[in-house]
Amino acid sequence: MRKYTFCVLFISFLFRLNPGFAQTARQPNFIIILADDLGYGDLSSYGHPTIRTPNLDRMALEGTRFTQFYVAANVCSPSRAALLTGRLPIRNGVFGTNAANKVFFTNSTSGLPKRETTLPKALKGKGYQTAIVGKWHLGHLPEFLPLNYGFDSYLGIPYSNDMGKEPSFAARDGKAFGTTNPPLPLYRDDKLIETEPDQNLLTKRFTTEVTDLITKNRSKPFFIYYASPFPHVPLHASPGFAGKSKRGPYGDVVEELDWSVGQILSKLKEHKLDKNTLVIFLSDNGPWLIRSLIDETGGSAGLLYEAKASTYEGGMRVPAIAWMPGTVKNQISSAVATSMDLYPTILQLTGIDIPKDKPLDGNNIIDILKGKSDKVTDVVYYYDANNLYAIRKGAYKAHFKTNASYSQKPAEEHNPPLLYNLEHDPSEKFEIGKKYPEVVAELVAAYKKHLEGVVPVEAELDKR
Repeated sequence: MRKYTFCVLFISFLFRLNPGFAQTARQPNFIIILADDLGYGDLSSYGHPTIRTPNLDRMALEGTRFTQFYVAANVCSPSRAALLTGRLPIRNGVFGTNAANKVFFTNSTSGLPKRETTLPKALKGKGYQTAIVGKWHLGHLPEFLPLNYGFDSYLGIPYSNDMGKEPSFAARDGKAFGTTNPPLPLYRDDKLIETEPDQNLLTKRFTTEVTDLITKNRSKPFFIYYASPFPHVPLHASPGFAGKSKRGPYGDVVEELDWSVGQILSKLKEHKLDKNTLVIFLSDNGPWLIRSLIDETGGSAGLLYEAKASTYEGGMRVPAIAWMPGTVKNQISSAVATSMDLYPTILQLTGIDIPKDKPLDGNNIIDILKGKSDKVTDVVYYYDANNLYAIRKGAYKAHFKTNASYSQKPAEEHNPPLLYNLEHDPSEKFEIGKKYPEVVAELVAAYKKHLEGVVPVEAELDKR
């Protein structure tokens, strides 16, 4: 009894001596904040001159801001599937075989295959409370909603915010774009609670849900996947943000998203969970360039070329910030990393064994986050649907096929492939293949080797 009392008193002494001890004595928490269609150049910390993002800028100053961070696909459904599985879409099945089947639609009959072990499902085995807030977009039928994939709770919409009665494209020439979609649904767990919710209030509602989840689970390990439906069009901001940004409606939405991030970080600090919670902010793909050309409601890829739905840098290199005071180093990292790296990194931090039944395409990047390494991998695969368009290895990127975003023309094939040095030329302006035939040969060999190792699976996005 005296020994037990001494232990209790000693632990209490440690709590008083070091308030952070209570945080480090338990499993780490994880929050992934995923923006929708946010461009590489849309945050002030990434160079935007008029969009004010002080909370994300502070997160970048206190944590790791990546300059060469990639997603696994150039549009949202396959990108989200890769993030949650650590596997390329060509392996997990969330891809289509033609331009009409890039994402899940309201008439899709499939979803993320159940054979995949999602990140929340893996964490459930370690006692984690898991939640998704916001946009799912991995299947809208009952059997494909989030609670079937390891999530304990869900508040959100099952697909993009333009897949309801409100069209994404504004009226032109006096004629409104029609839509045959059903009303946009809002779910609480597996129950439909509203249709056509007021999108002006969605960011505030979703932020409240996330902060309430932090409070509710403050004494348990938790994983929260906050997938904002914005700044995907149609753009909606609450009255406190509408009309306030110099960048117009797009800036209003991004600035409210920044406010949302600030609320989450403040709630973690309020409950003294900040040093025990890894927060990752990123975008699901590049900006929707065609929207910018039509009515300035799309984002910017900054110095990168092209945008969403292309395999140029602007389509798949995204802003990404990692934050965990005391663990994640405050640094600007030029290490090559991808969204698929989050899966093995989080599992390693929790002591969960990496599944051996399926090959992962991500790597554990904890040494990069801690500033102990500036390289884990230097290879990136640029898929468009089921076609491998380009590959990066080290500083060099080879384009075997190219096409503009949302082009109606067939892709242009290149033999030999086009070569760019991304360390010197991230805008992909200067083709240098003739100068470096040995580099081209190396990338061609890596391209062929990768394709030889891909086992074909069904294309879930083709199913209607």
